Amino acid sequence: MDTYIGMVLSGTNLTIGEMDVNGNILKMKRYVTSFFNQEAALKVMCDSIANYRDNVGYIGNPLAVGIGVIGRVDPVGGIWQQIDPDRTKPIALAAEMGSATGMPCFIDNDVKGSARAVMRWGFGRISQNFIYIYVGTGIAASVIIDGKQIRGSHFNAGEVGHLRVGVQVGLRCPCGRIDCVETIASSIGFDRQARYLYKYYDTQLVIPDEDSRVSVAEVYRLAKQGDALCMKIVDNAAEALANLIMNMVRVSDPDTVVLGGEMVADGYLLDCIKGKLNKVTMRFVTNGVVMTMLNPQFINLLGAGAVAIDGMSENI
Repeated sequence: MDTYIGMVLSGTNLTIGEMDVNGNILKMKRYVTSFFNQEAALKVMCDSIANYRDNVGYIGNPLAVGIGVIGRVDPVGGIWQQIDPDRTKPIALAAEMGSATGMPCFIDNDVKGSARAVMRWGFGRISQNFIYIYVGTGIAASVIIDGKQIRGSHFNAGEVGHLRVGVQVGLRCPCGRIDCVETIASSIGFDRQARYLYKYYDTQLVIPDEDSRVSVAEVYRLAKQGDALCMKIVDNAAEALANLIMNMVRVSDPDTVVLGGEMVADGYLLDCIKGKLNKVTMRFVTNGVVMTMLNPQFINLLGAGAVAIDGMSENI
């Protein structure tokens, strides 16, 4: 059986999985990681894929490796250009990992890779014009217009987490702006909101030490029970994301908005968002704002698999 290897690198872990051409994940393993620059991340990836090969093993006959990473990526040249503005040192990641694995290797930004999975196995089968928005540790998007993924002149299209959307909390984003949607509605945003607003609202929410983040699941649980702080955190996030969606709809005219990522996986935040969408603004989004058809917990890994499959078919 021919298979494909997907690898997804986040800030805290690396997930490796093997899947078939239909997007069925056959086996996977998550590695806890830390790295401070792209060269260190490359070593983590090389060490981890060797460990996976030797200790987990392949079920089928892997044809290629697809990798999703954070930051800016040139998928045609196989170059990982930067992690963030403070960590910019372009490396030939596809070539390096190809040498390490002995297989063709293809790379992309993790969220753009996820959108490729949606195009291949999800709503992309019924829509040529959709927006995919990832809501997790961070927030980013990929816009598909007439079946083509928008990338931009510097491969930086879709960094919508750094848009201001009219919700005022008072949180400074690392990018330098105040109240970017990512500072409010991501998992990091929930933690920052909780710490900033804690003294203003009655709450049963436990604020952990700085080394840990507030539990998103606990925020949701308490919000459903009427906890004042948690209700405010969720309401701010829902309004911020609703405004983000409506702004993007006005720009790109999609018929579908697809959400993925751990923040929306259980559907609660999505329901809150829908309650804040303007019917006139959303009137042409005929398929609505929907959860991805794919498993939102593993969509980034599926995206890496789609990157491998697309690479072998030269569909980048």
